[in-house]
Amino acid sequence: MDLKNLSSNWKKLQSTIATEKTTSNTETSTNTSSKLKRKRSHAIPTPQPSPRKRPQQRTAHAVHKRQKMETTTSKTPAPEPPPAVNAGLSPDVEIGKYISLDCEMVGVGPLGRDSALARVSIVNYNNAQIYDSYVLPKEPVTDWRTSISGIAPHHMSVARTFEEVQAAVAQIIGGRIVIGHALRHDFRALLLDHPVRDIRDTSRLAAYRKVAGGTPKLSLLANELLGVEIQGGEHSSLEDARACMLLFRRDKEAFEVKSQRGRGSKR
Repeated sequence: MDLKNLSSNWKKLQSTIATEKTTSNTETSTNTSSKLKRKRSHAIPTPQPSPRKRPQQRTAHAVHKRQKMETTTSKTPAPEPPPAVNAGLSPDVEIGKYISLDCEMVGVGPLGRDSALARVSIVNYNNAQIYDSYVLPKEPVTDWRTSISGIAPHHMSVARTFEEVQAAVAQIIGGRIVIGHALRHDFRALLLDHPVRDIRDTSRLAAYRKVAGGTPKLSLLANELLGVEIQGGEHSSLEDARACMLLFRRDKEAFEVKSQRGRGSKR
């Protein structure tokens, strides 16, 4: 998917966070400067008929110190690099214990009713992109579902084979906690299994099901709990994976409690 198709609301959320950090830092710098000025106003003695250069030196020193403080406190974190669509494995990103996975499907078979894998995205706990790839379906595509999947025929010219993507994903998720939404569909499309104890599914958390009165849509959870709009048009597996990770981080304790209860019921 082209980066232009990423949710504008997602970008707006990132911009808002950056703006709030900059505003907070600027207010801190201003308040600190004001306190320094008040302290100096008490420390300056009554003017004496002494050389006039001394007050000028003190003023220059105060200005230099204030400028140095403003430069230090006004620094904001460097923006994250844009996602590299279809980049495969990101070599410089630490994977970690928790990953979030999402897939996009296209239709195959009569009337395109069956689903085949067409894109896979994986992010780490900090939402840094670990893996992203278009996937060449093993069967002829009868419905690209472009309005929903975001996948179009021209993406297949740069897609990796199913076997290559499957092997890469299997290596990434092995021994790790996988977060996602309705993950059974993703694992089925990948033809992979994963231990139930290592799955955290945002579609199955009881508190989330209460929000929707049943199985919730990821877009609803993102809107209600994160204040972010996703899936307004074409879906992005990278965007959806990040939304799932943010939900998990928001309610991590509840997910872990559910996982522990699930293990106990099977003993």
